[in-house]
Amino acid sequence: MTHALPFLLSLFAIAPPAQDPPKAKIEPIFDEAAIGSARIDAALARARKENRRVLVEWGANWCVWCRTLHALCRNDEGIRKELQYEYDVVLVDVGRFDKNVDLMSKYGVDLSQAGIPYLTVLDAAGSVLANQATGPLELEDRKAKAHDPKKVLDFLERHRATYLAAEDVLSAGLEEGKRADKRLFVHFGAPWCGWCRKLEAWMETEEIAAILSREFVDVKVDVDRTLGGKELQARLRGDAEPGIPWYAILDASGAVLARGDLPEGGPIGFPAEISEIQAFGAMLAKGSVRLSPEDLQSLERSLTAIRERDEREKAERPLEKKSE
Repeated sequence: MTHALPFLLSLFAIAPPAQDPPKAKIEPIFDEAAIGSARIDAALARARKENRRVLVEWGANWCVWCRTLHALCRNDEGIRKELQYEYDVVLVDVGRFDKNVDLMSKYGVDLSQAGIPYLTVLDAAGSVLANQATGPLELEDRKAKAHDPKKVLDFLERHRATYLAAEDVLSAGLEEGKRADKRLFVHFGAPWCGWCRKLEAWMETEEIAAILSREFVDVKVDVDRTLGGKELQARLRGDAEPGIPWYAILDASGAVLARGDLPEGGPIGFPAEISEIQAFGAMLAKGSVRLSPEDLQSLERSLTAIRERDEREKAERPLEKKSE
């Protein structure tokens, strides 16, 4: 036993000290390298097209209250839907109140008393509709250290854009078509529709937009946010339940030249399958006069490349899971 004691003590002597579990990495919310003015300009362009507002949140990654508000906007169903439907959101990093100072001055933002996060609502023309300190949006019980969901939602709903009438949107597109001597590509979608967003993102890429704009005035109708949107879609398609995304090509008088339907019936939607890509190309060929065969081939190649990329990613997913 006398020899065992030193041995046991030596084990305790060389045992490594207990380690604290590694802290979870905190992901940044604000892009500290982003150019705030460029982000706002891009959001304004989207807002003009979608008849939405721009919500600018001024803040910083070190700010606990900024993270609290960001989590509320992400997790509260009502606020999340309001932002998805009615706003293009821009997060602008203010650093230690020493970044984007000129941009804040441009929009009349003074953080010296209000602190961050701070909210600015812009209309689609870039005019300030509201500058709002977020302290008044917190819960009355300050011990809770959280923003009041009702107050935040009330603020957002109070400054949302007035909904447009679908027939007015179409009339404005027809007037532009007459002035520019172009036809209309009228497409119907909704904020919740992933395929709609995919179609619109493809149409907005530089290469595709350059081709389509030679022939078409782009007219977007949100069936959820545009008054009479569903009725206009049903009138152009002749179907009360057409589905989205759906689109049609009109001449400047409003006559339907081609519809985005498959030969066997039903909407093409986003052209993801080979048969859909072919039907989409046939619709464009039928409804256009300026698009050359080379233009149509470029559009088809682009959609085919997206299809092949999606197929590769789909095939790789099971392999990724097996390797975990």
